[in-house]
Amino acid sequence: MIRILLADDEAMMRAGVRAILASDPELDVVAEAGDGRQAVDLAISHHPDVALLDIRMPRLDGLAAAAEIRRAAPATAVVMLTTFGEDDYIAKALDLGAAGFLLKSGDPRELIAGVHAVAEGAAYLSPKVAQRVIAQLSGGRMARGALARDRIEALTEREREVLALVGAGLSNAEIAARLHLVEGTVKAYVSAILTRLDVRNRVQAAIIAHEAGLVA
Repeated sequence: MIRILLADDEAMMRAGVRAILASDPELDVVAEAGDGRQAVDLAISHHPDVALLDIRMPRLDGLAAAAEIRRAAPATAVVMLTTFGEDDYIAKALDLGAAGFLLKSGDPRELIAGVHAVAEGAAYLSPKVAQRVIAQLSGGRMARGALARDRIEALTEREREVLALVGAGLSNAEIAARLHLVEGTVKAYVSAILTRLDVRNRVQAAIIAHEAGLVA
């Protein structure tokens, strides 16, 4: 069972998201918050697997709440859920360590898929958000590619294999099955890769994997 914290200042929106999540028997909303400060407190007290945070909330906005949750409850994966898809929101959310970014206007199936993905250790961006990120990456690709290839020089051959699969969007369990490793070993590799590349999360690592040419 995947335990979820849902935070949105609009009660009707929370009800709608909760109803979508309830359609999947593997998902359980264990706590709800109407503002960012409450979301942080509930994340600390309930230890959910996934925190779904609206970006614009009173007392503490979703981005600030995401940063505090990542510090205080690092085992909780954060997914930003918003009606806004502006590039600056996306960049800030990913920089703060969010594992996913979903638009409220998206397909309900994206919400369920995203929650499962981040709970399994992968990253998830809604298709529209992914298109924005790819578009941003298209400019200056050669220069970034050279820089990315320099950065992965510090990785071992096995770490590069793991990074390539992270870039392909695989979860830790899927990587373990692909490389015939135990999941704990994959987690250790991913942690080492993030440290060596000096990035905060799998999304940033995946971008480097793409820029370095590890992912087709």
